Amino acid sequence: MKYNNVGSSGLKVSELCLGTMTFGRETGAEEARAILDAALAAGVNFIDTANTYAKGASETLIGDLLRDRRHEVVIATKFGNPVTPAPNNGGTSRAHILRAVEDSLSRLRTDYLDIYYVHHIDPDTPLEETLRALDDLVRQGKVRYIGCSNFEAWRLLESIWISETRNLARFVIYQPQYNLLVRDIEDEIIPVAERKQVGVVPWGPLAGGLLTGKYRGIGETLAGTRSQDGQGFSNRIPFLSPNSEATLGTLLDVAAELDRSPASVAIRWLLEQPAVPSVILGARTLEQFSTNLAASGWRLPAEALARLDEVSAPTPRYPKDSELSRKHRPA
Repeated sequence: MKYNNVGSSGLKVSELCLGTMTFGRETGAEEARAILDAALAAGVNFIDTANTYAKGASETLIGDLLRDRRHEVVIATKFGNPVTPAPNNGGTSRAHILRAVEDSLSRLRTDYLDIYYVHHIDPDTPLEETLRALDDLVRQGKVRYIGCSNFEAWRLLESIWISETRNLARFVIYQPQYNLLVRDIEDEIIPVAERKQVGVVPWGPLAGGLLTGKYRGIGETLAGTRSQDGQGFSNRIPFLSPNSEATLGTLLDVAAELDRSPASVAIRWLLEQPAVPSVILGARTLEQFSTNLAASGWRLPAEALARLDEVSAPTPRYPKDSELSRKHRPA
């Protein structure tokens, strides 16, 4: 297992991160224990959860399973989604943050969080209020590092600017949707992350299962999978790139040529991208997780990487397309 620094920090995380959104929901305690044991045995030291996964059951299960192994892992959790309908029981206000962190610490059976993410944007709360509350938690030792998820590039950059000019703890990690079929963050967010040394830790690396190799076409459905039960699968399809069918075909070809699973190739492609220290692997079963672990410990051949880059490349949008047309314009 390879370990990488998170952004500009000294914190080292395994290049594969155990995602636990299914824990306490599709994945029961015994299966979760088997997955966690396999992750630790493989050298995974990074666990990702959120206070609203399975209505808090994911955090509770992780706390129960880790117990005396807490010191072996980097735990990241998130806040921001509504916990109850009460008006102050969601969002990124100081009022909610200070309550949410105590609840997460209690469920996880720990006195500190390694990484605390803002889960989603909250247009009703000033960024400085959120950052000052998070800075207080860092100074109190309840949180080691802070990050955000699903922010636009301008919001990420403004947050960093506020932190740097106010001498506050600043975001060192960013969690976006990113995979071979959804490369939108390359337009603005990846350049910001590289410029400001923010680690990018993608969620959804297999596009809801589309890149696992089970499917031969984007619209195909299979019994007993998320394509049939609609759990995050069908509602992603409208947001996929127009070249998704060609990308899936090339992925299957490359995987066959390398004698590796399509899932491991898709995850490996992400790990070859700029600013990406780790990729989140979610799994409902030990079998799924074990398959995805095969993404660690090797590199994509340059030719295979180039083929995947080319076939999945998104169409340039303004202003990039305008600048590219000027670059190639005859003198």
